[in-house]
Amino acid sequence: MDAVRKIAEAVLYEGYVLWPYRRSAIKNQKRWTFGGVYPRAYSEATSGDDPWLMQTQCLVLGDAGTTVEVKVRFLQVVERKVARVRGEALEFVDELQIGGERHLSWDEAYEREVVVGGCRVFDLPSPVRAGIDIPGGRTEEPLADLDGEIAGVLARRWRSLRGSVEVEAEPLRAGVFRITATIANTTPWAGEDRESTLKQTFVSTHTVLEVEGGEFVSLTDAPEELREFAQGCENVKTWPVLVGEEGERNVMLSSPIILYDYPQVAPESPGDLFDGTEIDQLLIMNILTLTDEEKEEMRASDPRAREILERCESLSPEELMKLHGTIREFRMLRE
Repeated sequence: MDAVRKIAEAVLYEGYVLWPYRRSAIKNQKRWTFGGVYPRAYSEATSGDDPWLMQTQCLVLGDAGTTVEVKVRFLQVVERKVARVRGEALEFVDELQIGGERHLSWDEAYEREVVVGGCRVFDLPSPVRAGIDIPGGRTEEPLADLDGEIAGVLARRWRSLRGSVEVEAEPLRAGVFRITATIANTTPWAGEDRESTLKQTFVSTHTVLEVEGGEFVSLTDAPEELREFAQGCENVKTWPVLVGEEGERNVMLSSPIILYDYPQVAPESPGDLFDGTEIDQLLIMNILTLTDEEKEEMRASDPRAREILERCESLSPEELMKLHGTIREFRMLRE
């Protein structure tokens, strides 16, 4: 499952923060652009341009013993604010320098997961439902100065989310089932603008489906006898592909980013860069040529951006050379 996990993580964090990985960068002013499932009331009030539903449909070959597990993963936007300690009170500011380290107010995200598991396909003519009920919350992380005194606070706040995941199976003919997984966001909405509504949105939403005692059918390259069934699958704001090792058919990833069957993260890649449309080597070289001031802002913008910087700065010349390029065979789809 390691190959599946790597691809799923790449989808989850695609576009989370982009080069040059700084809060001030123009391309980081509009974030959370992939896989958004928005509150229903907001979606309906804005003509449905931002959907409140995401639906995956795919085919499974199986029998009475075939079971399916559906795992939905998404990010929840978390507001991070910086505050200066003033006696017993907190004074919120845009940025703060404490103990030789810079801290910025910005948004982060928490990973969320909902699982509907162990369902026999024969038992799914009616949907099995799992609720999404995430209460709002807040944490405070104290910031100490060089003398060990608490001089500031990183305050993180997230809003409540409500919704559901429903899974059902429809028999199409003997041994062939259509699986439907539907994700709905029913979080109450108070008429706020899109930027505020993102804090009530399931962001970077994707679905991992796993079957036991059966196998999935590629919708991209379905066999002739199943092609009509494959074409009848309706996928809304997502697309399912086979994942894992080439030839395995027990796991599908339904992603808001269109992928091919058996996508892979290049083995030479030293780690996540949150921008799968770019070349690792170019991104890393650009990071290494940032000025000290730019690197300081990158560190302060986001903990994951800081990890990228530290990883890139620790790469050896040999590891950098591995990124220069390689030749691989690729599989052609049949006509």
